[in-house]
Amino acid sequence: MKKGLIFIGFSTLFFSTMEIAIKLAGSQFNPMQLNFLRFLIGSIILSPLAIRHLKGSGFTLDKSKVLYFLFSGLMCVVVSMTFFQMAIVYAKASTVAILFSCNAVFVIPFAHFFLKEKLTKLSLVSLVVSLAGMLFIVNPENLTNVTGITLSLIAAVTFALYGIVGRKGSLKYGFDGVVQSSFSFLFGSMELLVLIWITKIGAVAGWLRSVGLNDFANIPVLQGISWGTLPMLIYLGVFVTGLGFSFYFLAMETTSASTASLVFFIKPALAPVLALLILGESITLNVLAGILLILAGSCVELISDNRQAKLEKQRMIKQPIASKEAHVR
Repeated sequence: MKKGLIFIGFSTLFFSTMEIAIKLAGSQFNPMQLNFLRFLIGSIILSPLAIRHLKGSGFTLDKSKVLYFLFSGLMCVVVSMTFFQMAIVYAKASTVAILFSCNAVFVIPFAHFFLKEKLTKLSLVSLVVSLAGMLFIVNPENLTNVTGITLSLIAAVTFALYGIVGRKGSLKYGFDGVVQSSFSFLFGSMELLVLIWITKIGAVAGWLRSVGLNDFANIPVLQGISWGTLPMLIYLGVFVTGLGFSFYFLAMETTSASTASLVFFIKPALAPVLALLILGESITLNVLAGILLILAGSCVELISDNRQAKLEKQRMIKQPIASKEAHVR
């Protein structure tokens, strides 16, 4: 358990500095370029752990799995993380960090409708409390950054959908989280690289600029990488994306999924504090109230998950006993 808590600590630290590091690197790299580079590096760092998990499993990368990873990579890297990168351009790092952490809240209704998972009363309470917290942060009465808020919420919702896709893949193919993430990051990076090459076509680049999408026109691949920018790129790719997810999955192995999910419960509180210290971003009273509500909602969901896990465990224990009694009769 002690080792698991250490893994959770490192994962939380790396994930909580993600938006800050991207904000600092934003002036040196194109947002889409940075997205591609960090997930490509992240997939490479995750690959040894994924290979270890697949050892002796008889895993083969057939057409069905390739199509699946192409879709999951599209949802994660190309769609969700593109909106995430753009959100950091238009909004404060702390705001994006808090709102994106709410992706776990959106998983609740998606899991009910797409995976037919039971929607408990505690899950509903968690959803309502967390949504109230988001409203405090967004502050509709004084909404000055519509673009940044909208992009952050779209990123959170689409990442929640990626989570549902991942669960479906796990049920169908028997993948665990590290295999799912490693392959999805790799395939998503390759898809993003193809799109980057397309933006270099003269006619395409001209059209994108004509409609005001300058960040998406003629996207560079390696431009901007220098001895000065390499440390930040390594931090984002190796530590935040690669080791951040590695420690998260190792925490899951040594503790439990519910305990490991504390990473995403701590992040909404820690990220704004780090953004204040590193970027000088202020924490207003409504944002503080929103953080507290989101943390409360997350705690309620954690309690709900633990209760469901205990009920499932009791059910599994009772089944063999019932079977034995029926056999005796």
